[in-house]
Amino acid sequence: MEEHQYMHMHIEHDHHDRPPMHDRQSRDHSPHSPAQHEHAPHRHAGHDHLSMINDFRKRFYVVLVLTAPVLLLSEMIQHWIGLHLTFPGDKYILAALSSVIFFYGGWPFLFGWWEEMKTRNPGMMTLIGFAITVAFAYSVATLFGLQGMDFFWELATLILIMLLGHWIEMKSVAGASRELELLVQLMPAEAHLVTAEGIKEVRTDSLKVGDVVLIKPGEQVAADGIVGEGSGFLNESMLTGESKPVEKSKGDRLIAGSLNGNSALKITVTHDAASSYLSQVIKLVNDAQQAKSGTQLLADKAARWLTVIAIAAGLATFIFWKVDGKSLSFAMERMVTVIVICCPHALGLAVPLVVARSTTVAARHGLLIKNRTAFENARRITTLVFDKTGTLTVGKFQVIKMEALSNKWMDTDILAMAAAVEQQSEHPIATGIMEKAQAMQLRIPAADHMQAMAGKGIQATVNGKTVMVISQAYAQEHFSITPVQQDATGTLSYVVIDSEPAGYVVLADEIRPESAGAIQALKNDHISTVLLTGDNEKIASAVAQQLQLDKYIAGVLPHQKLEEIKKLQQQGAYVAMTGDGINDAPALAQADIGIAIGSGSDIAAETAGIVLVNSNPEDIVSLIKFGKATYRKMIQNLAWATGYNVITMPLAAGVLYHWGILLSPAAGAVLMTLSTIIVAINARLLKL
Repeated sequence: MEEHQYMHMHIEHDHHDRPPMHDRQSRDHSPHSPAQHEHAPHRHAGHDHLSMINDFRKRFYVVLVLTAPVLLLSEMIQHWIGLHLTFPGDKYILAALSSVIFFYGGWPFLFGWWEEMKTRNPGMMTLIGFAITVAFAYSVATLFGLQGMDFFWELATLILIMLLGHWIEMKSVAGASRELELLVQLMPAEAHLVTAEGIKEVRTDSLKVGDVVLIKPGEQVAADGIVGEGSGFLNESMLTGESKPVEKSKGDRLIAGSLNGNSALKITVTHDAASSYLSQVIKLVNDAQQAKSGTQLLADKAARWLTVIAIAAGLATFIFWKVDGKSLSFAMERMVTVIVICCPHALGLAVPLVVARSTTVAARHGLLIKNRTAFENARRITTLVFDKTGTLTVGKFQVIKMEALSNKWMDTDILAMAAAVEQQSEHPIATGIMEKAQAMQLRIPAADHMQAMAGKGIQATVNGKTVMVISQAYAQEHFSITPVQQDATGTLSYVVIDSEPAGYVVLADEIRPESAGAIQALKNDHISTVLLTGDNEKIASAVAQQLQLDKYIAGVLPHQKLEEIKKLQQQGAYVAMTGDGINDAPALAQADIGIAIGSGSDIAAETAGIVLVNSNPEDIVSLIKFGKATYRKMIQNLAWATGYNVITMPLAAGVLYHWGILLSPAAGAVLMTLSTIIVAINARLLKL
């Protein structure tokens, strides 16, 4: 039985917002193998944890059977119940039974004590192991002539209660790990691979990019992919928190683990099992649970100090009662009770249980926590800075106007050239241009040598010509162009061919219906809202006015966004920044808390501490509220665990002895176990 595993189980746009030009398959470079994905995150919390629960249960029942005769053979128990039972060798039988209880029932604690001593990190197992060893050694010594009464019945009941307590505690703690297991179980074990010979059943982890898979009605999607045939509604609630089924048709992306509706679909796999969205979520959750925030480190430090205090208090209690004239057995019993009741178990689990619960619950609602400290500090946010495109707006740009500036080109040529350059970009503006070109059934020429110009635009070679699709600010700075009259909320992109302005495209982006409510909720929470965008003054002003933002800053490049964040911080603000593009990455890194939009670029997600899967501004409000609720739970658990020790330690030491109140070691074990169970239940009550 690997008890040490239990000891350490502590559960931590603007037009020029350009993402990388590759597809999101860039995430395929993950070093994690499918096997790691399937088993690594949950092996400890699953199989090993279950075997440990079963081991404690088995030891408990064995000790329970052996404790009955130990109680009957103990003089004190016989005196209490008015029974007189003696026979030759009864003391040795009592000692033998107690020895089995000590070595078999107490083995997890003795082994844990040894492990803690090897790592020089004394904790709960040190206290329990020390307490039962003292009780056993003293009792055996009385058998061989030491004056005093033995502790055999107290030893048996103490180990019995500790085994029962650990069994119950671990079942409670397992609930926190089960949340992560539920995420893992979303991935089906097998998939229907479409081959030239027909449908073939294969293991999910054997699927490769480019494979075609059949998803039958009612089945879970076996891999991330793009719909090739069929259409229908899918339930993605366990992955994104979106309760309403989402309609998917040809060309749409599917997430592995989502539940198919009543239609059959054929999809082309875009990520293998190791680099799927679900695998990345599981890894993020697992990493976050293993990481330790400042609150966790404080709790760990307090638990270590409590261990030292418990041993010191136990020894001081022993010395006090011995000097006071009490018997050796009385002083020994008080020492053992103090040490047992002060086990820092509840304190050690106060934060990890909340961490395990919060990270998995958040992930199931589309909030991916990469940085625990950032999440816990969400309660401190005073200023929230928004990027515009894809954050406050839908991010779905539609072409409302296009025009050639030269007789060399037709209006449709300008759109076709822009589409050629943008065809491999993920940006919402690129999508809008492509959708318009396809709707007009234009022939889109091939392009190569594509290069993102962060904060400025994008360029490529089309039919031997260098074509740039650039922002209005960059075009005005580097080229001689005629001002274009446009709607205040429209986004203007210039098309430059071989260094000559050839035309422009105007796109408009709709403000998200949830944005106004989210901004108002933030205002009600006394959080200042700022729009920070590379778009022009008119658009920024119109959006800020419509959403009643406190402030807007327009026309900023990536390095300028970072500087604006610094200015806010220098004014004393605790700044959270949310964005989705490459040009947001420096600002996300500079902000006290970086929040990336999940549908944005990988670079933005890499630099942020938190990722929102649904790109919904209301999720930011939920994030802040959930961060506050999580921190409250941590403080509640820490307060309970600390307060429990403050109250029970003096009782265990015997301060009320002269008033007839005295706790036995077994009673101390019950109270210690109860405190840990309360901490576990309180963590389970955390909801989003």
